[in-house]
Amino acid sequence: MNDIIKAIVNRRSVRTYSPGQIKDDELELILQAGLFAPSAHNEQSWHFTVVQDKEVMNKLNSATKQEMRKQESEKLRQYGQDENFDIFYDAPTIVVVSGKKTAIVPNIDCAAATQNMLIAAESLNIGSCWIGLLAHLFRSDEKGEYSRMLGVTEGFEPYYAITLGYKAIEDKPAPPRRENTVNYIKAK
Repeated sequence: MNDIIKAIVNRRSVRTYSPGQIKDDELELILQAGLFAPSAHNEQSWHFTVVQDKEVMNKLNSATKQEMRKQESEKLRQYGQDENFDIFYDAPTIVVVSGKKTAIVPNIDCAAATQNMLIAAESLNIGSCWIGLLAHLFRSDEKGEYSRMLGVTEGFEPYYAITLGYKAIEDKPAPPRRENTVNYIKAK
C-alpha cells in the first residue's frame, strides 16, 4: 500500500491530545495540503484561520455550547450542558475553515480542503478531528461577532474547524466499513 492510501486508511478522528504545540513547519505542510485541494472552477474559495490562543478557543467553545443547548437534538443539548465537554478536545491548534459566499460551491470546496488537511496531518502522525459543532455558533452569529474575533475576511463564511495536535493515545483500528456501498455498471 502506498503512503497516501495508507494515510487515508489509517486516519482517525483524534480526541485526546498531548499538551505540546505542533511544530510550525508541520502546520505549514498541513495548510499547504489544504490550499492544493480541488475546487469548482479553481476558485480556491477557502480561507483558513489558525487559532493557537486558548482564550479564544475557550470563548468559541463556550459560545458554541450555548447554541448547542438550543438545538432540537437531545444529544446536542446534553453535550452543550456538559461543563467538562470541550468541542476542541483541548487540542493546541484549531483551523477554522471559511468559504467565499459568492463562490459556486464553497462548502464543497472547503470540505475538499479540510479532507486534504486531515490526511496531511495523519501522514505527519499528527492527530486531527473535523469539528462540525462550530457550525451551530456561526449560523447564529447574525452580527458577525465571532467572524470578526477570528479575523475572517469580509465576504467569507466560517463553516467548521479542524483540531490539530500530537496524539496522546494510539489509534484504534478502523471499524468495519459498511457493506454494499459500491455498484458497477460495466461495458457490455
